[in-house]
Amino acid sequence: MFSILIAGRLPQVNFQQVSETQFVIPISDVDHVNHLVVFMTGQIPFPDNYGGGGNWPSTEGPSWIYLGKITNAKPSAIFRINKLKDNESKADSASTLFSAFQHQTAVPTDGLLGISVEPLSQLEQQVQPSDVTPTTVASNVEFVSKMLNNFVNYVTSFVQNVPGTSEQIVPLSIVQTWFNNFQRRLSENPNFWKTT
Repeated sequence: MFSILIAGRLPQVNFQQVSETQFVIPISDVDHVNHLVVFMTGQIPFPDNYGGGGNWPSTEGPSWIYLGKITNAKPSAIFRINKLKDNESKADSASTLFSAFQHQTAVPTDGLLGISVEPLSQLEQQVQPSDVTPTTVASNVEFVSKMLNNFVNYVTSFVQNVPGTSEQIVPLSIVQTWFNNFQRRLSENPNFWKTT
C-alpha cells in the first residue's frame, strides 16, 4: 500500500505490518537522509474517511513524532527529517504508537518510519513540529515581506526631521530596539508573524 523514496536510492516498499493499522519501514544510513517522500502505490486505497499519519521515533521514551499525512486525495508527501534527527529531544507533539514494534529487535536499522492508519478527523488534530515541515519559497517570501512591513511601520513612526533640510532620520537605537523585539518574539513563537 505504501512506498518511500529517498534521493539516490530505489523506492522501498518493505513496510512491515505490526498491527491492524500500523506499519513500519527501516531506513538504513539515516545520517545521509534529509527528506523522505512517502507515497501510496495505488494498489490499495485507504478506507473512506481514513488516511495515514507518518511518524518518526522520538529519543524520549516510547513515543513517535508526527510528520504529516497522506490520504486518497493527497497520496504523497515529503517529510524533512534532517532537523528532526538533530533535534528529536525538542519535539513536543509526539504520539504513543507502534507499541508492538517497540519490543521487536529483529530489524537492524539506523532509522524507522511508521505509518498509522487513522480516521482523517484524528489526523487533522495532529501537530507537526516546525522542524519537520519543508520550507517553501512562498512561505519564505511571506515571512520576509511581513518582517519588512513590520520593520518599516515601526521605524517610520520614529522619523525625525533634520532642521533646515528636507532630510528625515531615525535614531539607530530605534532600529536596535525593533531588532531586539523581533528576535525575542521569534524565539518565543517562531510562527508569530503568521498572525500579524
